[in-house]
Amino acid sequence: MARKYNDEMNTNAMNIKDYMQGIGIEARQASRAMAAAETEQKNKALTAIADAIVRESAALLAANKQDLDAARANGLDSAMLDRLTLTEKSISNMAEGLNQIANLTDPIGEMSDFKFRPSGIQIGKMRVPLGVIGIIYEARPNVTVDAAGLCIKSGNAAILRGGSEAIHCNQALAKLVHEGLAAAGLPATAVQVVETTDRAAVGELITMKQYVDVIVPRGGKGLIERISNEARIPVIKHLDGNCHVYVDDEAILDKALRILENSKTQRLGTCNTAESLLIARSVAKEMLPKLADMLTRHGIEIRGCDETLALVPQAKPATEEDYYTEYLAAIISCKVVDGLEEAINHINQHSSQHTEAIVTENYTKARRFLREVDSSSVMVNASTRFADGFEYGLGAEIGISTDKLHARGPVGLEGLTSLKYVVLGDGHVRA
Repeated sequence: MARKYNDEMNTNAMNIKDYMQGIGIEARQASRAMAAAETEQKNKALTAIADAIVRESAALLAANKQDLDAARANGLDSAMLDRLTLTEKSISNMAEGLNQIANLTDPIGEMSDFKFRPSGIQIGKMRVPLGVIGIIYEARPNVTVDAAGLCIKSGNAAILRGGSEAIHCNQALAKLVHEGLAAAGLPATAVQVVETTDRAAVGELITMKQYVDVIVPRGGKGLIERISNEARIPVIKHLDGNCHVYVDDEAILDKALRILENSKTQRLGTCNTAESLLIARSVAKEMLPKLADMLTRHGIEIRGCDETLALVPQAKPATEEDYYTEYLAAIISCKVVDGLEEAINHINQHSSQHTEAIVTENYTKARRFLREVDSSSVMVNASTRFADGFEYGLGAEIGISTDKLHARGPVGLEGLTSLKYVVLGDGHVRA
């Protein structure tokens, strides 16, 4: 049974330590059962959780309303409220994501790269779970389900520490996750949601290296910087999402309009929202005013270079800092560049290595953009908003990594596994 937190101890640092250590012990024990679980058993848990989420959608919306009411009373900003909000559609998407994960190939136990050695032995690799994964996140209750689902299918145990602003919804979802695990005969402690909102729990979680194998922070830059600086456990993370759309001199205007509109205006508060527009000088006079008018109709403030200001009367001057900024707001930076090479150089200097897109009809330029832009997702003629585990067919994502080790981009099932060497022989001994 998952550990319950005693509210009477919420001011006692030692009791927080004891509580988190207890969660860690139970997670480590559960991780061994999860590593041995059969695919059918894990899939049964996932579909049971999905069914429970659909069944309890009204209760989840009610719990979410409690969280939203408290968040508004506490003055949370619009971007945070957007992440916190559940709808009938987002609840349906959570269930669909779990079913999609269930339909994915189970990576655990997969063996590959076998080779015979001169000694006669065979050497290969086997894919195995990471073990216990700690996920620390703000606002988004869907992360509770995404993380639980991916950890279950990849044979890991999970310790989930959501933000205090989503406490009611996260606890409601935790009950449904435990219900699904029980239906499949798996331990409830395979997914534990930390019940205390005391920030000391985070400090304990990121230093429990004897129980936790990987930490995944999802939230604002401040949270992720703190975790990265203080964790004594490997961290899979991205700090921010300063994503770019580059409109090439061989772009089609209508295509550029659609891509930029979706990239910037569909949602303002996500890490895959475009924050910077680059446009080739030879088409700026023709295209930039039309692109700017579209942005202005959506209430987007444009901060641009001198050439942008000359072509877009409503634009404001951009500072060098603007080109590094993830706004998460109705603001976009804009720069006129000489062409593809300057665009690539600008992106590689200013981006956060999250997601970048080029709009062009030139195959050679597209290939060069894909090859030379150093970001975790690079796109041709597509919105940056596609940088998402669900859209990539991963079922969901546990986060997005802009690191180059151990995973990069949206982290799905394979990103939650490791490889170990396996050796097959038949009485072989080393000479």
